[in-house]
Amino acid sequence: MSSADCLFCKFVSGVVEPDVVGETEHSLAFRDINPQAPTHVLVVPKRHVANAGELAEVSPDNLQDVVLLARAVADDEGLGGDYRLVFNTGAGAGQSVFHAHLHLLGGRSMQWPPG
Repeated sequence: MSSADCLFCKFVSGVVEPDVVGETEHSLAFRDINPQAPTHVLVVPKRHVANAGELAEVSPDNLQDVVLLARAVADDEGLGGDYRLVFNTGAGAGQSVFHAHLHLLGGRSMQWPPG
């Protein structure tokens, strides 16, 4: 998928407007349209890369920025330090948009192991 066809790139560029809850120079955080918890936010790097491993390889600083923005959003959402961060990599793991994105989940008890 090219970045021109990528939904999250359209969010980053403003072509499509998500429900933004946070932003830095390098990352964007917005509410998931199919929430799996009371707080379910996606945090994406503004640069198009397919998954978390690729992001770590091409830009560890951007990966750090994604995680730090997730922490800031969790604080803003009042999660009190109780939240889950998840990267899905590949269709078999549930990744449906092939632009790296971190799920921030909170506001309810989390079970282990996850589904």
